[in-house]
Amino acid sequence: MNHRQIEAFHTVMISGSTVRAAELMNVTQPAISRLIAELEKSLKFQLFDRVRGRLVSTPEGKLFHREVTASFRGMDRIRAAAAAIRDYGEGTLKIGCLSAGGGTLVPAAIRDFRERNPKVRITFHITWSAAIRNGIIDGQYDIGLAADEIDRSGVDTQLFGNFSGTIAMNPDHPLCRHEEITPEMLAGQPLIGLASEDRARHRFDEVLAHAGIEPDYVIETPSSTTICALCLSGDAVGLVNPMATHTYRKTLQFRPFAPKVNFRSYIIYPADSQKSVLMRDFTACLLRQRDKL
Repeated sequence: MNHRQIEAFHTVMISGSTVRAAELMNVTQPAISRLIAELEKSLKFQLFDRVRGRLVSTPEGKLFHREVTASFRGMDRIRAAAAAIRDYGEGTLKIGCLSAGGGTLVPAAIRDFRERNPKVRITFHITWSAAIRNGIIDGQYDIGLAADEIDRSGVDTQLFGNFSGTIAMNPDHPLCRHEEITPEMLAGQPLIGLASEDRARHRFDEVLAHAGIEPDYVIETPSSTTICALCLSGDAVGLVNPMATHTYRKTLQFRPFAPKVNFRSYIIYPADSQKSVLMRDFTACLLRQRDKL
């Protein structure tokens, strides 16, 4: 018993005759008859009775065709899955993102991506960078956007951005009158700071220390987005990642900080693996949104 014999039997059953089956399979009618005879010999029971020159399926043939039909449905599913992989990668994309990119930038990249891949199912989580890195290793995410404090061992990375930090403040804050904020202007100023393990925070503190300024952190938080929210309602200011500022541009004031303190972020992928079509496409969408900042 082989696939060609099964295909001939199935085609006869659905078309009703060996002549029509031969047309559908692009072979001769004797070839169809031969394939059916070989299949019957292999099975050791008759699939058809010959009645006045026509093939009429036997009860055994009908039972056998139920199984064959189920098999062909399975093949149809396999073909559909293959088409989905060819056209849409794996058909799903699981994304992990740091908070700074989760408000506007990555959602915009997802919109861009979905215009090109409308049938792909997307999972999108906003979480801290270490969890994104661990999720990539564990298979929870296919692609992630994380800050540079992550342990980059065990994952593949691509530099996403090296953005100059900006000082966020309430529109009524006295520092708004300046075009640029320097370390000296922050002497005695209540600050909202990133978490102590954040590398941008380390670079900011080093700049302040070099200028002889002791920072007065009244609040600490791991998220630039949260710093922006806190700046709305108080006299404290904070250095933030520009990726987090878009949502607050109408309600907060932002000023460049000099000397520059950079926020580095990376796109991260599973280690030592080929990137799927979806991952490559989404990476391109991320980079397009980055270039609009």
